[in-house]
Amino acid sequence: MPAEISIVIPALNAAGGLQKSLPALMEGLRAGLIRELILSDGGSADATLDLAEEAGAVLATGPASRGGQLKRGCAAAKGNWLLILHADTVLETGWADAAARHLEQGDGRPACFRLAFDAAGAAPAWVAGWANLRSRLFKLPYGDQGLLIRRRDYLAAGGYPDQPLMEDVALVRRLKGIILLPATARTSAARYQRDGWLRRGSRNLRILLRYALGADPEKLAACYRR
Repeated sequence: MPAEISIVIPALNAAGGLQKSLPALMEGLRAGLIRELILSDGGSADATLDLAEEAGAVLATGPASRGGQLKRGCAAAKGNWLLILHADTVLETGWADAAARHLEQGDGRPACFRLAFDAAGAAPAWVAGWANLRSRLFKLPYGDQGLLIRRRDYLAAGGYPDQPLMEDVALVRRLKGIILLPATARTSAARYQRDGWLRRGSRNLRILLRYALGADPEKLAACYRR
């Protein structure tokens, strides 16, 4: 199989996450899946750009805004498929096999990974379980689960909007039939550990509901940062 996947990662002072997430991508490189790695940077002042250079990434630079950064990164992609990942999301062993099977045997539908956190306990398991159930039943994964999508389908759906929050929800709501791959994306639990699992989870749900009711993403982003 020719290398079909362009990996797109938005980043802003994300060196700590990239030190863990980039090595996990080697599995896809060895499997011959990855055509290119694109890092869309929003003005990092840490070692993010150094790590991207070491990894041989194509750089797309511009103002900080996750939706805008993803839009720029995907516009630079040349692969038939896009794999969009957050900088602090680590794909666990076996992800390349799952992705390859999806490309070879699937029907071309977009896909995401099962979510897990880099923390143990009942609260991380509960939050991840809800996210996976939401993805399976309501076809509404968040960006920290990754998104594997044909480039032509991404373009047909209008791509990511240039907004600071809920850019992932805005896109996946326009997609149909997202499936959950039998592989895990493990993401950072730092925000939940800082704010509290219940408090952070309930706030995320309130923000999602407000967005669904038409709230301004700029105002929601300010609330999210608080």
